[in-house]
Amino acid sequence: MAVRNIQLSINYDGSEYHGWQIQPGLKTIQGVLTEAIGNLIGCEVRVFGASRTDAGVSALGQVGLVEIDSPIPTENLAKVISDRLPCDIVVTEAAEVPQGFDLISAVKSKLYRYTIFTGRVRPVLEIRHCWHLPGQLDTTAMSQAAKLLIGKKDFKSFASAADKRENTVRTIFRCDVCSSCAVRSFGSTQDKNASCEKVKMDSCFRRNDRTQCAMRDTQYENDWLYIDVEGDGFLYNMVRNVVGTLVEVGQGRWKPEKIDQILEAKDRTAAGPLAPAAGLCLMWIKYQETGDLRTLSREEETGNHPKTSKNLP
Repeated sequence: MAVRNIQLSINYDGSEYHGWQIQPGLKTIQGVLTEAIGNLIGCEVRVFGASRTDAGVSALGQVGLVEIDSPIPTENLAKVISDRLPCDIVVTEAAEVPQGFDLISAVKSKLYRYTIFTGRVRPVLEIRHCWHLPGQLDTTAMSQAAKLLIGKKDFKSFASAADKRENTVRTIFRCDVCSSCAVRSFGSTQDKNASCEKVKMDSCFRRNDRTQCAMRDTQYENDWLYIDVEGDGFLYNMVRNVVGTLVEVGQGRWKPEKIDQILEAKDRTAAGPLAPAAGLCLMWIKYQETGDLRTLSREEETGNHPKTSKNLP
């Protein structure tokens, strides 16, 4: 049987894992997937990922790639692989792609969402997927600051000090800050602000994501805050550092214009604190050529793929 190149759409709760990438002696998403598929087809394989999410970060839109030599029909692979995975990882789709398909370089953009809960009472059913930050945040000021991050810029100040890459220029296509009014009523003609309208109409509120947001909305409806960052690539911890910085603005410690100073500094100490990993989720990945290969549901120099990447949040 000929070897097939299989693209996998993968969802996972990263709470109990030490990130995506295989690490000796630690439980990782890549490690669990690799073992499950190897056991299924009876030989050693390696699953590569389009994004190397950090420990505690979840995904509703990870894309994987694996070469297999097996008689199992492609259309059955998602189910039979998922049957061998723990309950917090699932393969939602499997598709054969050309041998020349480049999982990394063909990426057009990625969307990460960060979720904050500002209510007084800890949301126990969601606590592993949000930053519980009791108190009021000035979302108008945060939105103003977020807009200053859009465009092709040097994001060195938002990269982890451990990120030693020379090229720290990335392009952010959008950075939206929106409260839960965006998910309160799909199709409603009454919107509280333009930011909410933009996010409400976005595809990241489809299918599973819509259900999850709707469930959150039934209680403490004004206490959820979502920060969506879409870009062509991300430095290590970049999204979480952006969120920490926007929270500083939302709490009134900094003015929105502080963003320009932070960018100009090109110094990690100029930006805000690192937001907790729990609130971050990879929502989808878009590819340039073979159409829109994003997964329909809810950090990146990967180092885990033969062809290197330019990205890491």
